[in-house]
Amino acid sequence: MLVKYCVFDKVHIGHYRLFLLKPIFLFNHYKSGDNMSINSFGLKITLLFSTLLLSACDNVQETPQSSDAAVDVAAPATDQISNMENEEALISRAMEIHHRVITLDTHDDINVNNFTDELNYTMDTDSQVNLPKMVAGGLDVAFFIVFTGQGELNEEGYAQAYENAMAKFNAIHWLTEEKAPDQIGLALTSDDVRRLNAEGKKIAMIGIENAYPVGTDLGNIKKFADLGARYMSLAHNGHNQFADSNTGERVDDDGNPTEPWLYNGLSHFGKEALALMNLHGIMVDLSHPSKQSNMQAIALSKAPVIASHSSARTLSQTVSRNLSDEELMAIKENGGVVQTVAFASYLDRDKNNAYRKVLNKLHVEIAATMGFEILGFAARRNLSDAERATYNEEFAQLEKLAAPRLEAEVYAVAPPVDVNDFVDHIDYMVNLIGIEHVGISSDFDGGGGIYGWNSAAETHNVTIELVRRGYSEEQIAALWSGNLLRVLDQVQEVSKELLAAE
Repeated sequence: MLVKYCVFDKVHIGHYRLFLLKPIFLFNHYKSGDNMSINSFGLKITLLFSTLLLSACDNVQETPQSSDAAVDVAAPATDQISNMENEEALISRAMEIHHRVITLDTHDDINVNNFTDELNYTMDTDSQVNLPKMVAGGLDVAFFIVFTGQGELNEEGYAQAYENAMAKFNAIHWLTEEKAPDQIGLALTSDDVRRLNAEGKKIAMIGIENAYPVGTDLGNIKKFADLGARYMSLAHNGHNQFADSNTGERVDDDGNPTEPWLYNGLSHFGKEALALMNLHGIMVDLSHPSKQSNMQAIALSKAPVIASHSSARTLSQTVSRNLSDEELMAIKENGGVVQTVAFASYLDRDKNNAYRKVLNKLHVEIAATMGFEILGFAARRNLSDAERATYNEEFAQLEKLAAPRLEAEVYAVAPPVDVNDFVDHIDYMVNLIGIEHVGISSDFDGGGGIYGWNSAAETHNVTIELVRRGYSEEQIAALWSGNLLRVLDQVQEVSKELLAAE
């Protein structure tokens, strides 16, 4: 067991603010029935310590919590003084809940290089998600993502996008049908999820990030559904043939848009595609299109929609990828669900920028001693497979050298965005639109990950924080999978009705 990070909880006594320094214990968790050398489920927690600090807080502005929200709609209000459950007991109770509920992450990107006989998800690859990590953290279901970056809107671009998408579909089917069908199965329905979970297997589902690979052949929508796709975003970063992207909000130094809107929402082609997604049981994903695109999609969809990996814009206003209160309320009225995303810069851009600045300074210092050049995201994407492998090995060595210095030189100066910040977004949306419309996602291997939940192996820490804030087992089950699976059921029921009416 390892004390990985600490959270300061505050209560108020008169004019003083009382901070409780609570160590969060991270440890491997195995669910009974899992394949792959799984130990029996059990918890052994060592002695807990806590430190109390008093500080004056007359100049601190606090945000009041609503006191009259219903239990099934609002985030639970906790009394930090009278409800101080013993930390050991709380973690034990949280882990038991984590063991019982079905945990589902709606967004995990994949690299086809990790789907070969020599290197694959049965091994502990350097990816944030793989089967050993899912077992260690108690993550039951991962939506593996058929992602395609936005390219040119021409036949050559569409052909390349389709080829990329098919390679990822094939990789997921290879893992679940050929390489490790005894360890992981592909689910197409909520019943499949429950059946595979009862069999003790991990579960793969498929989402499409960017409809760009559909090209101009709308018949590909049914083909992708037949291959197992259960959600699709009409756009990613950059406008495409179906919809405007959130990136249309970007402006240059003079305030001029760098990507002017193409359609002011959905294109006519996009509206046709949305109707076919309803017809074939594919959930409409709002996580990357523009606000206008999203509002139009919600209005046109005959079935509930989802946002597969988004957070609340009110809590991080400058992030166009987050959803406004207007969009959140529209999703509520539509009956959909928003999968809160553990992406540091979306949760708190200012805090993350401050942390990255201090961390990068340390990395640059260490890199200089190694003769290693740190590359930006775009430059890394342009590396060949061999170059990327070499770069990742050297960067891993850099991180190993930096690790002993992080607490004193980085975290103490600029704390990273963590599970606490993540659950703040869950709380906000639960209070605004109701718990039945909120879920959980990571965006692992696509830029996601926060302190305390930086890989599938740390999934249980989210449940621990939810328990700490007073969520019940029923509520946690709904957040982790119940809400998303309910929407999937409804989307598939609408599909049956539409197909029957043809």
